[in-house]
Amino acid sequence: MSNKIISIQDYTYELPDDRIARFPLPQRDQSKLLVYREGSIKHDQFTNLVAHVPSKSTLFFNNTRVIPARLRFKKGTGATIEIFLLHPVAPSAIVQQAMEATGSCQWQCTIGNLKRWPDDKPLLFSHPDFQLSARLINRAEGLVEFSWNTTHTFAEVVTLCGDVPLPPYLNRASEETDKESYQTVYSRHDGAVAAPTAGLHFTEAVLNQLEGVGIKKEYLTLHVSAGTFQPVKTDNALEHTMHQEQVVVTKSNIEAMLNSNFSVAVGTTSVRTMESLYWFGVKLMKDSESAFQIGQRDAYTLAPDISKHEALTGVLDYMNRKGLDTLIGETSIYIVPGYRFKTVNALITNFHQPGSTLILLIAAFTGEDWKLIYQAALDNQYRFLSYGDSSLLFSKNTD
Repeated sequence: MSNKIISIQDYTYELPDDRIARFPLPQRDQSKLLVYREGSIKHDQFTNLVAHVPSKSTLFFNNTRVIPARLRFKKGTGATIEIFLLHPVAPSAIVQQAMEATGSCQWQCTIGNLKRWPDDKPLLFSHPDFQLSARLINRAEGLVEFSWNTTHTFAEVVTLCGDVPLPPYLNRASEETDKESYQTVYSRHDGAVAAPTAGLHFTEAVLNQLEGVGIKKEYLTLHVSAGTFQPVKTDNALEHTMHQEQVVVTKSNIEAMLNSNFSVAVGTTSVRTMESLYWFGVKLMKDSESAFQIGQRDAYTLAPDISKHEALTGVLDYMNRKGLDTLIGETSIYIVPGYRFKTVNALITNFHQPGSTLILLIAAFTGEDWKLIYQAALDNQYRFLSYGDSSLLFSKNTD
């Protein structure tokens, strides 16, 4: 990677402001669906997804649940300090355990109006049933300790006190309806600060249609971080620092990846999880005690000639050796054009921001045809970004 240049200017396009979907459709599955396969593009509705997914496929969903990660504290002076939850630190760095904390916890945060918050002055948020306190532990690192005088878990506290963390590009305040619409119908595990938006189109009716024709479903977890919205600010995209996200997978997930005839990832977060598992398997073949931590350059520096079967079997062997049913890790995998996919044959995804890491992933998946796909979406009045329309893309670059 170090000798290569990927100009981010080659992965931008003009997105008119009125094409950004600032609100969802009244019914999730009524969005448009663009289907790309072998250079051909078709247009349909998401309700007809079942007609386009190959038989005997397995769909891999990200079942993370968005938390109301935006907490606003009012000072006595009237100033508002906004605290945005990023990553848990204590009592555990494991998101699920941190969300189950009672009494107190510490998180790394971004803090709006930080200069108005003295180190020795805790902030207070009064709810009718309890009081939430925030104390600044480390200003430079944005480390905040929260404490509350109730038996509620932290997940329950933020649900009662926080706001839905809508993407910045929507440029609007969250509304009560966003608490439901900015959440997949199959969300289970609290911890994301952004929705895995490809999944927002699914309804129970669509899921039942897929099940009715024998298409299998698997649910894995990647807790989406705020870094997903971070634009690539370097001219050479390879100089961008990729964000880290926590993944949680089960033996069932890995066995399904091994046994699937055709793997469809629902969202780029599912892609990142599945590809990270492959590279963890590669790392284990070099070091059987390797940690499940995938760096942004690992996919370009580790041996590329290990089969999916070898790599994933290695992960299962590791879990069996450690007596694990669930595997928790961290990934900063950075998928850019030139990457060869190891585990994913097709991808359901929305239409992403120009010059973003997500566009780079789409370009890696579909090759130069990403330009045709996005132009077709623009020409056919598709709605873009988180609350926008959907696509089903078949890979040109899967081994």
